[in-house]
Amino acid sequence: MKLLLQISSILVLVLSSCSTNNVVKDYKTVGLEKTSLEVPYFSNPALDYVYKANISVYGKELTGIFIAKKINDTAHRVVFTTEFGNKLMDFEISETDFKVNFIVEELDRKIVVNTLINDFRLLLRSQYRISEQFENNDNRVYKALDNDKMNYLFVSKATDKLSKIVHASKRKEVINIFYTAESNIFAEKIIIQHQNIKLKIELNYFNQQAN
Repeated sequence: MKLLLQISSILVLVLSSCSTNNVVKDYKTVGLEKTSLEVPYFSNPALDYVYKANISVYGKELTGIFIAKKINDTAHRVVFTTEFGNKLMDFEISETDFKVNFIVEELDRKIVVNTLINDFRLLLRSQYRISEQFENNDNRVYKALDNDKMNYLFVSKATDKLSKIVHASKRKEVINIFYTAESNIFAEKIIIQHQNIKLKIELNYFNQQAN
């Protein structure tokens, strides 16, 4: 619990950076081929998406198990436990709302909860409305407006799979999500990397049938 308190305190003291947003500066603008994009990785309500999780924040490490499940058309339930099964947090999240079912006292701070909600909401979103499209030799990039922010979705031309999401303001990148996926059912590896704080979440798919 001491480690959780340290991580919580670090997030409370976060200062944003002032880097420039150059997400698609080397891409050419092309005509829209679609107005929406479906993300399949957490979309099947029949599946429990279970990952081994590692959270790194300013050199501090927290490991455990991340479980996500689609509970209705608009919401997911997210549970994070220690490797011994002790619950650390339990959220219900949709694009417009969230409910905290449980969170350990050491993490129960507004900035911590908001950071995790924003990360998980971006990770679990199943559909994006596209406003612009860009491309280069390797990727098609779809821009989706997100209130006062923007999401850039990178789809590999070689595999036709979503490989990265960049969540950005008009001036800077805020969050990068990287996907390693062999199929459209789930991503085997996911990395959530913040640009304005030293926070990284790595998720590796847990094959329960192999254990």
